[in-house]
Amino acid sequence: MSIWTMLLPHPNLISCTFPTPNNRNSLQPRNPQARVLTHRPTRFSCFLKPLHVKTKIKISLAAFPKKDRLHVCGSLKRESEVGGNGNGRDWTTSVLLFLLWGALMYYVFLLAPNQTPSRDVYFIQKLLNLKGDDGFRMNEVLVSLWYIMGLWPLAYSMLLLPTGRSSKNNIPVWPFLVLSSIGGAYALLPYFVLWRPPAPPVEETELKTWPLNFMESKVTAIISLAAGIAIITYAGLAGQDVWKEFYQYFRESKFIHIMSIDFIIFSTFAPFWIYNDMTARKWFDKGSWLLPISLIPFLGPGLYLFLRPSLSTVAISQTPVEPE
Repeated sequence: MSIWTMLLPHPNLISCTFPTPNNRNSLQPRNPQARVLTHRPTRFSCFLKPLHVKTKIKISLAAFPKKDRLHVCGSLKRESEVGGNGNGRDWTTSVLLFLLWGALMYYVFLLAPNQTPSRDVYFIQKLLNLKGDDGFRMNEVLVSLWYIMGLWPLAYSMLLLPTGRSSKNNIPVWPFLVLSSIGGAYALLPYFVLWRPPAPPVEETELKTWPLNFMESKVTAIISLAAGIAIITYAGLAGQDVWKEFYQYFRESKFIHIMSIDFIIFSTFAPFWIYNDMTARKWFDKGSWLLPISLIPFLGPGLYLFLRPSLSTVAISQTPVEPE
């Protein structure tokens, strides 16, 4: 959490191309033989692009020549045509997200309360076990928040790899995920601004290598969910006086203040990425009941990660369509 330490001395909604239940990308093998169809607007089309945009999608119809190739969110290849210039992207959501990130950075650096910088340094040393037992009892809610913030980057890594990767630009997701383990959601928001779906193709053999085999593992999912339940239960069992003390810390401490906001940001954006991952796995019909549950901070996303189907077992289907 070094970004918070650095701050102490100083007194599309996610994307312009939202997946919808009627137009869900799936895992399908790549095939050069494809037929071109005209995509009919869904009931969400008015939010995605101007009404005069014509979108062509290519859907594979031939037999699958290779069993070891999967296409994540990439079986539908969109080619937008706006006024003949081929540029049909709506940057509204990206601009709004950038403004949100900029406002958060301004608040964190200039407006967040910073009445107890020396105490914040002491808290960080205690949480990192850099100080021995000096008789001071750490606030249970603060300890729980600290550890749950260590689990959020793992949960987002499991959601964004590979179904949250961006194919419309050359910006990788992994640097932002690595930075989020230090800077939290503040480091991950810029990727949300730059994200351009669908996800690029992924080889089936890639699913058996690091890091996808770790992110797709049910063992990883159940351990993170169990840890989240234990941490949140520990905070929930804290007494009323402990919560009042934490609230006082929140009002005075820059470290605790920005970490609490970080937790809120992670919790707020998680349902969208669950929806994106769910549609990519063609599991919306069976798993849509998890979307309301995903609003529960960390526990909802953790439950989804445990119950979702593996990419290697997602059924690959073909729907015959008529040519344009």
